[in-house]
Amino acid sequence: MADTKNTATLNDETVGMGYLDNLPRRILTLYLPLGVFTFVLLFPFYWMAITSVKPNDQLTDYANYSPLWVVGPTLQHIKYLLFETSYPGWLWNTMIVALCSTFLALAASVCAAYAIERVRFKGASNVGLMIFLAYLVPPSILFIPLAFIVFHFGIYDTKLALILTYPTFLIPFCTWLLMGYFRSIPYELEECALMDGASRWQILTRIILPLAVPGLISAGIFAFTLSWNEFIYALTFIQSSENKTVPVGVLTELVRGDVFEWGSLMAGALLGSLPVVILYSFFVDYYVASMTGAVKE
Repeated sequence: MADTKNTATLNDETVGMGYLDNLPRRILTLYLPLGVFTFVLLFPFYWMAITSVKPNDQLTDYANYSPLWVVGPTLQHIKYLLFETSYPGWLWNTMIVALCSTFLALAASVCAAYAIERVRFKGASNVGLMIFLAYLVPPSILFIPLAFIVFHFGIYDTKLALILTYPTFLIPFCTWLLMGYFRSIPYELEECALMDGASRWQILTRIILPLAVPGLISAGIFAFTLSWNEFIYALTFIQSSENKTVPVGVLTELVRGDVFEWGSLMAGALLGSLPVVILYSFFVDYYVASMTGAVKE
């Protein structure tokens, strides 16, 4: 009787992805959802690209021109953005702030996550919960007390104001993410190193961090993206045009009252999104690996 059941199981052709052999079902369950997802994902970039090369007379004249296509593309908007505004400086400021903030956040988060997950001190679980709750606090509530601190230390209207305030919302998130990743690394590796006389710092730098590279890259990508797109702190703590970041500079310098420089706005948004896209494309393998966990026992 048992052999009959096993044979029936082995001969069952419906196991796995066999249901996709049917073309109509494959269209409904695979191609159609993927097509909708791809359209929703790529259409904003397409809209920004065609708007950035549209002449001004086509931007609002939908009676004579299609809003989904461009006739006689021009580079006037991109030329104006790059050579007649401070956009290259905004891009450089954003890069510096994002890289420095990400480095500070990762350095603090690695130490915090390792202490909570591996040192096992009293109240570690409560500290981890408090860090997670701190991540849920919206930045719009914190920018007022942070503004007082920024003015007190005399760093208002400098990139240092953003570099030191961005970790306030980056560290809780990165710590929470790395806690889960460190938890998946077997304790036996650390116990063996302790028996051989290794210190906690040696264990962290020579064992834990090399195994946690995908998690570090994942946390770094998230931190860099959040820093790159941050708006409230950059709008509050930066006043001069030469120190602004891309999100604030594009909005405040290319919108003059009720006049919107739509072509330059879309070009600035498109060029500003390219560094993040390039970052994801280079580290996508590590990012996917971090979503599947670390070394398994």
